[in-house]
Amino acid sequence: MGCRRIPGSPRENTQTSEGKLACAIAAIVKLHGRIDVLLNNAGVMNVGVTEAFSSAELQAQFDINTFGPARTIRAVLPTMQAQGSGLLVSVSSLAGRTIFPFFGAYCASKFVLEALAEVYRHELSGLGIDSVIVEPGPFPSGLMTKSPSPSNKAVVVAYGDLVKVQEAMKAGFQSIYDSAEPPRAEDVSDAIVKLIEQTSKRPLRTVVVPKGMDFGVEKLNASVS
Repeated sequence: MGCRRIPGSPRENTQTSEGKLACAIAAIVKLHGRIDVLLNNAGVMNVGVTEAFSSAELQAQFDINTFGPARTIRAVLPTMQAQGSGLLVSVSSLAGRTIFPFFGAYCASKFVLEALAEVYRHELSGLGIDSVIVEPGPFPSGLMTKSPSPSNKAVVVAYGDLVKVQEAMKAGFQSIYDSAEPPRAEDVSDAIVKLIEQTSKRPLRTVVVPKGMDFGVEKLNASVS
């Protein structure tokens, strides 16, 4: 396939390298002859005082959450267009529809992903290709514990006791994950499978949350549907 790394060259992340991504997609098409579904589910969640994240840290956030899915969609579209069918599933978040203080970089990256997915919903509708968004709520995925913090500690200090709000929010979410009956992460995969198998018109957005924890997103979605 011509995809092997040249000895001595730096390793590239498949998601953030268009060359590696093109090779991966070509290999799938060669093996299976088609691509029916693309699931964009990569994510990282910066948590902290938004001002304190450097441009490089914001770029890394967007490169995974937004530009990575954009690259992957472009990579599969020629195959889906040629076969006249396909489904793009973009896993966003409740934070892609409403904001949470100290989660600003993450919210922004997911807001842009949702805009991209919704635009594709319209642009590809005449080509037999569907684009849908899945908006999970708080589920135990390890995302919270691996959240990058901002590097500019001087800016963080300037916010004083407000930073305690951030820690309280993180602790609140973690308590949900550590409860005796934590939310089932499988609910998200079940919702995705249902969308894939659905033969009638799919909803643009599907909210998947533990009971009563949609933070008003269901109502927001209903108001603009």
